[in-house]
Amino acid sequence: MCESKKVGIIGLGKYIPERVLTNKELEKMVDTTDEWIFTRTGIKERRIARADEATSDMAAEAARAALKDAGLKAEDLDLIIVATITPDMFFPATACLVQQKIGARMVPAFDVSVACSGFIYGITIANQFIRSGAYKHALVIAAEKLSSITDWSDRATCVLFGDGAGAAVLGPVDQGGILSFHLGANGKAGDLIKLPAGGSRIPATKKSIEDRLHFIKMEGSELFKHAVKVMADAALEATKPLGLKAEDISLVIPHQANIRILNAVAKRMGLTPDKIYLNIEKYGNMSAASSAVALVEAVQEGRIKKGDKILLDAFGGGLTWGAIVIEW
Repeated sequence: MCESKKVGIIGLGKYIPERVLTNKELEKMVDTTDEWIFTRTGIKERRIARADEATSDMAAEAARAALKDAGLKAEDLDLIIVATITPDMFFPATACLVQQKIGARMVPAFDVSVACSGFIYGITIANQFIRSGAYKHALVIAAEKLSSITDWSDRATCVLFGDGAGAAVLGPVDQGGILSFHLGANGKAGDLIKLPAGGSRIPATKKSIEDRLHFIKMEGSELFKHAVKVMADAALEATKPLGLKAEDISLVIPHQANIRILNAVAKRMGLTPDKIYLNIEKYGNMSAASSAVALVEAVQEGRIKKGDKILLDAFGGGLTWGAIVIEW
């Protein structure tokens, strides 16, 4: 049992596939240009997993790196959560597959399916279990193989997405840690980004495959409007209970969806560009993994120092959103 009332991130890790898919290569696949993609999205390249590399494989690699960073072994874990919309299969849960791959004990393991908000949802859930005293150490992984559900003939969506995984080990800390959070969802806007077929509503059939319903479908302009509002509102809801203002936040790590969305959110929040961490140029949108990998890299690059207050902020399909304030 954990007696500490403070919970923080004590280890981080990531896994990025080797293959790089550049905008120049996409020019040969669909009617687009490097300039068009970069101007509208801020993306220059993205990573693509191998054909034999599933989400659980990437998740396990990120998990091992996070455990090493935390100075823990897989046997020390009390809980495993995987945030993903590209599981290896409907069931068993990807978290169960990761449990086996990394050699963890038979601890609770489950998936969270809230698209790009997944890492923040996962951290928030793990935080509650540890804070309550039920568990001591939790592993939260955000992993996506979006290339497996991307329609590479649709120029509106195929330029956006990439693959990767990030992981965090949560545990008791003496100071700082997770200070506040805000989560939300609006099912009325669920049609703005979705994977129509493959579930009980539209099972896989010859027609569903021919109609390309097993790929991501997105209403880009409408999603843009919702994203800017909910990310700015979520940030406000997470910081308000703490009495924090924009100048009190050392770094904002937003979901890396689209540079225009991120610039609009920063403007709405009154943040200067130096307070927004971006890596969208080299990875594109990795859904839940975007926030996780960005956090890992921000720490590795020295952008986050002890005592800093950082804000993770994301929106995703559902629609879902979430923000969390952490004192490092």
